[in-house]
Amino acid sequence: MSNDVPASNFIRQIIEADLASGKHRQVATRFPPEPNGYLHIGHVKAIQINFGLAQDFNGCCNLRMDDTNPEKEEDEYVNAIQEDVRWLGFDWHGQTRFASDYFQRLYDYAEELILAGKAFVCDLTPEAMREHRGDFVRPGKDSPYRNRSVEENLELFRRMKAGEFEDGSKTLRLRIDMASPNLNLRDPVIYRIKRAHHHRTGDNWCIYPMYDYTHCISDALEGITHSLCSLEFEDHRPLYDWVLDNITIDAHPQQIEFSRLELLYTITSKRKLMQLVQEGFVGGWDDPRMTTVSGMRRRGYTPEGLRLFAQRVGVSKSENVVDFSVLEGAVRESLEESSPRIMAVLDPLKVTLTNYEAGRTGSRSAPFHPHHPEFGEREVPIGATLWIERDDFAEVPPKGWQRLTPGGEVRLRYSYVIRCDDVVKDADGNVVELKCSIDHDTLGQNPVGRKVKGVIHWVSEAHSVPAQVRLYDRLFTVPRPDAVRGEDGQYLDFKQFINPDSLRTVTAYVERVALDLPAEARYQFERLGYFVTDRRDHRPGEQLVFNRTVTLKDSWAKEQA
Repeated sequence: MSNDVPASNFIRQIIEADLASGKHRQVATRFPPEPNGYLHIGHVKAIQINFGLAQDFNGCCNLRMDDTNPEKEEDEYVNAIQEDVRWLGFDWHGQTRFASDYFQRLYDYAEELILAGKAFVCDLTPEAMREHRGDFVRPGKDSPYRNRSVEENLELFRRMKAGEFEDGSKTLRLRIDMASPNLNLRDPVIYRIKRAHHHRTGDNWCIYPMYDYTHCISDALEGITHSLCSLEFEDHRPLYDWVLDNITIDAHPQQIEFSRLELLYTITSKRKLMQLVQEGFVGGWDDPRMTTVSGMRRRGYTPEGLRLFAQRVGVSKSENVVDFSVLEGAVRESLEESSPRIMAVLDPLKVTLTNYEAGRTGSRSAPFHPHHPEFGEREVPIGATLWIERDDFAEVPPKGWQRLTPGGEVRLRYSYVIRCDDVVKDADGNVVELKCSIDHDTLGQNPVGRKVKGVIHWVSEAHSVPAQVRLYDRLFTVPRPDAVRGEDGQYLDFKQFINPDSLRTVTAYVERVALDLPAEARYQFERLGYFVTDRRDHRPGEQLVFNRTVTLKDSWAKEQA
């Protein structure tokens, strides 16, 4: 993998200028996920940017859970997020932080805004509030409750906190500008009444702050210098600044937006990922077909490969649409040098060696990696019966065929040249066995007087072990599964584009050295692809379960061509 200096980008240039001018002495960023689901590939980009920049500039990055929506948040997600960030190779400054750490201070700032005449309690229903808000053509209308006195607002807000009002019956809104062209400044709600048990504060609160209000204050309280977020928050920046400009607080972080990642053939909506899990289309948040961090980990993707991918997609404000092959390419590159090689046969065809002689027919050792002798070697024993891939034999070979044919020769990887002498079929005409003969003079050397071009992988029946192999492919059949419109112009249900062939399970045979592999051991099956022992179901010495991480080449592009 490349260890080049990270490419420059507009955020890096802003930070460099801030440090050079003395505006900041140290960079402080934060990664603020909401603990209402598992992290996904889009978060990998955000993690790489926030943690990576802090790391590059010898600064710090906080991990802060945005836990202001108690109905959807769970400790399971908190723990999963922490585990994923660490697995990706990053650590955060100090303890994990939570927006709920600041609930009292957020409340105090809300009272300060009320006392300054900059916030008011509103009784409008959500429907009436939307009507009053207007749109990009119509200016908003003032709430009839906008001019309540400071004293009345303060009393009502305290009664909201005390639980005297029904859920949804009142809100606290900022008094900014109902005629603003930026809809986010049209007296936004900053508190709502919601009686919901919070995963950390329990039932201590029945009012909860909104994200736009919470986030900027949390950033400032933590001394964040550069608040990096995706581009959909660009129109929220004036509100971010307005809140900080109108309360008594020492710091004022700079919000900077970058384009979010759109990875084709995937979805990154937590709500839709949740649907896939809850409706049984996948086996859980860590299903290897899911582009959640835990799913990609279970599939065998490496932290290095995901970080390399995030570096390659870059940082900009322009649209960031990336094909799935870019992700797979980065993963392949990370696995190429780090993965030992063994042989496995996924679609076995029996080969009987008619002139095999115990004691005479020899074996060779083979390196686990052609470029890393330190990985060691293993013996590759041969026996009277072998398994080869079914598609390495053709009765009627196409032009240029270099594998096994009736009467043809091929070299067994790390072993002899063999010739196919007879083809055995069942009653339906299916090939069930090949009877072949060994050229005993070809172990470790070329045959005399003829050239054999083809080399195929194989395993000995007596020296291999069965394994369950899960062959994963892309979960969706269309590039943008949640953006397909029907004839009526309405979006179609993204679930109808689930790839029916996204998972196929086969019983394979692998070299016996695989028998004692631990979970999450990544190997290349020669000529087939990269595979990993499943971190949930694999049991060393007892039950071998491999997941296909990625093929050796981009087979999808060829199939779609």
